[in-house]
Amino acid sequence: MVTWTDGAPASTNPEIAQALGVLRDRVDLTRLPKYSRDVTERVIYASADFGYYTDLICDEDSLADGVAALAAGATVIADSAMVAAGITGCRVLCKINEPLTQRLSRTAGISRAAAAVRLAVGEAGPGAVWVVGGGPAALREILSRQVEPAFVVGLPAGLVGAATAKDALRATDIRSLTNVSDKGGPVVAAAAFGALLRSAREMAGSRAGWGSDGPDPMPDDDGANW
Repeated sequence: MVTWTDGAPASTNPEIAQALGVLRDRVDLTRLPKYSRDVTERVIYASADFGYYTDLICDEDSLADGVAALAAGATVIADSAMVAAGITGCRVLCKINEPLTQRLSRTAGISRAAAAVRLAVGEAGPGAVWVVGGGPAALREILSRQVEPAFVVGLPAGLVGAATAKDALRATDIRSLTNVSDKGGPVVAAAAFGALLRSAREMAGSRAGWGSDGPDPMPDDDGANW
C-alpha cells in the first residue's frame, strides 16, 4: 500500500507508486506542515511540475480554516465544468453551463465566468468554499462582488491577468490557497481541493461533502488517484 505524505492511503497501483517514489526522491516535502505538505504533494503529483514547490502560497492557518469549513458542510462551488469534473467525494455547485448563465452574460455584458459567479452567489450565499481553476475572470468577480467566501482555492491559469488576480486575492483577508505565477488550471485546482477535502472528511463528526441538506453516500475516491 502506497501512502501520501500525510499517511493517507494513495493507491496500490504500481504506476502511482512509482510516480510518488520519483516525486519524493526529487523534492523533500517532509518539513512542510501537514496541510501545506499534503496540498503541495497532490499538486505536484497531478501536474508533474516541481515548480509548484516554490510557486504555491500555502498558509497553514488558512488551509486549516478551509478544511474546517469543509468539515462543517460548506457548499463547494467550482468556476468551470472542468474543475467540477475533477472533484469527487462531495457535491459541487457549478453554474457555468446553465442557460441562465448565458442569458445573464449577454444581457449584463459580462463573461460567462462572471455570470456563473453571480448566480452561484445568489444560490449559495456567503460561507462557501470556491474552487477556481479556469481563467481569472471568476476570481475577479468573486473579489468585486464581495461574496464572503469561507475559503478560495485560487489557481486560475492565464498569460493575461491570472497572476494579477491572484495577487489581488492575497491582498484581501480572505482565506485562500494561491500561487505566484501565471500557471494553474483545472487539474491543479481540483488536486489542491482534493487534498483539503480528504483532510476534512477525516475529522471527527465531519459533514464534508454533505452540504446543508444532510448526508449522502459518498464515493471512496476523493480524486487523489487520478
